[in-house]
Amino acid sequence: MRVLGQIKNQLNRFSKTELRIAEYILNHAELIPTMTTKELAAKTDVSEASVVRFTKSVGIASFKAFKILLAQELATTEEYITDFSITQKKDSPYELFQKVVHVNRGAIDLLLASIEKKELEKAVKAFQNAHRILFYGVGGSAIAAMDAQFKFAKLGYQVEYHADFHYMLSVIPFLSENDVFVAISMSGETKDVVELARFAKKQGATLISITNLNKSPLSKESDIQLATPNVEKDFRVGSITSRMTQLTVIDSLYISLVNQMGESIIDRYQNAREQAVKLRR
Repeated sequence: MRVLGQIKNQLNRFSKTELRIAEYILNHAELIPTMTTKELAAKTDVSEASVVRFTKSVGIASFKAFKILLAQELATTEEYITDFSITQKKDSPYELFQKVVHVNRGAIDLLLASIEKKELEKAVKAFQNAHRILFYGVGGSAIAAMDAQFKFAKLGYQVEYHADFHYMLSVIPFLSENDVFVAISMSGETKDVVELARFAKKQGATLISITNLNKSPLSKESDIQLATPNVEKDFRVGSITSRMTQLTVIDSLYISLVNQMGESIIDRYQNAREQAVKLRR
């Protein structure tokens, strides 16, 4: 049984102390994965030992394991902040702000487990050797693609992103085995993204995907998969945690390439900054 279901089933068997912890977790589940035992104890006015005993009473050996299981559950249940079930709760703006911060932190923590070290290293190597890089994503994933275009252009790459599907169709035939196509999609099933990815791969380009862990059409086509955790459903209020994980992957690739290039890019960055300062009004 899932964590929250297990807690609900045991409500009438908990002690007063355990019931206080249980009710807080059920009402603020999104906050728990990034809390310490000390923080939860303070919120529920119990001892840290009581928190540890509570997790064991629901069949989980440690609070750390409890948090991991809960974070995974929240990604796929109705009790999640980006689900429309949020409309049934009347939290204050500040409470919602706290929940957004906490779920984003939780998503980043899960990203540490979903990304494979070898795949990340292969991606960085592919970028180092690339003559041309194309990024593509739609909807919320388009934000990550646009951010990538901006960052990689600063490194001197011939890089491109365009929201128009037909425009991308017109430039992909000019890709070769020395180029990279980066497809960004939470589900890995968005038809426009998958079709362009397949087209780019046919031209010989290295296909890198930034997509969820599930065995999707996009993940199966990819030469390199930078797997993001399953932190949102397709039907949701908006892209929040999924966008955060995608942007974190882009930032990691960018910083890795800056690190590889070393001091050789400092003069160019300084030159660009000096010009920007002159243009300030």
